[in-house]
Amino acid sequence: MNKKVAIVTDSNSGITQEQAKELGVFVLPMPFMIDEVSYFEDIDLDQKGFYEKLEGGADVITSQPSPDSVLTLWKEILENYEEIVHIPMSSGLSGSCQSAMMLAEDFDGKVQVVNNQRISVTQRQSALDAVMLKERGMNAVQIKEALEVDKFNSSIYIMLDTLYYLKKGGRITPAAAAIGTLLKLKPVLQIQGEKLDAFAKARTTGQGKSIMLNAIRNDMETRFGGATADNIWLEVAYTKDEQAAEQFVQEIQKEFPGFDIVCNPLSLSVACHIGPGALAIACCKKMK
Repeated sequence: MNKKVAIVTDSNSGITQEQAKELGVFVLPMPFMIDEVSYFEDIDLDQKGFYEKLEGGADVITSQPSPDSVLTLWKEILENYEEIVHIPMSSGLSGSCQSAMMLAEDFDGKVQVVNNQRISVTQRQSALDAVMLKERGMNAVQIKEALEVDKFNSSIYIMLDTLYYLKKGGRITPAAAAIGTLLKLKPVLQIQGEKLDAFAKARTTGQGKSIMLNAIRNDMETRFGGATADNIWLEVAYTKDEQAAEQFVQEIQKEFPGFDIVCNPLSLSVACHIGPGALAIACCKKMK
């Protein structure tokens, strides 16, 4: 086991503090302001409490980890490790990647910040890949380079239950939200690397799911070299409604037999922009 390199990510990856211990990684909790009170994901804010506040109309604002919290964590880790690979959420969706890169400049190359443009379950997979590469004996620079080469080998599709939160966060115009709500449309969004984009509009949940399944199959076959379990990691993520997610997993298993499907709640910093009732499917090409 390579004790020299520590793997760090943030709670956007969906990795809880408890899971981090089992996986042998470190997770920086993302901060929130809820009605002007500060909280930290998975430290003093859990999924249940978060949705109670969100649906109660609380003002929820996400921010990036403070420079102080990042530096404190790195310094503690470097007392026991020689190097750090730091995997923040996508630079296209938050400033925390750029901030970490600036902070790392004072560490003489001991901290390598990975700009691999992933979030949620695909970011989690990057952390697991980093652990695997470390176990193969790679150093921090080699791990960073491998993850950045691999960064676009992932894809996420998300179906929203409501446009209310995208509108509230200024991500779409109130008019677009009103039309969507009126027609009861289920927007399907995609994340390919840098940003969250519109992908399709579904009239029903069933139609939305089949749009996502077709899209992910197409990505596996045309971009990632084949829809097979030895080639692809398949993941499901959701906001609030675990039962709906478990049902979706069963539907995916019929569509893609033989795959191990990981199912995790979406991190709260994503959830606050898209609201409860969202379902996502993601895939990552397996690192050889």
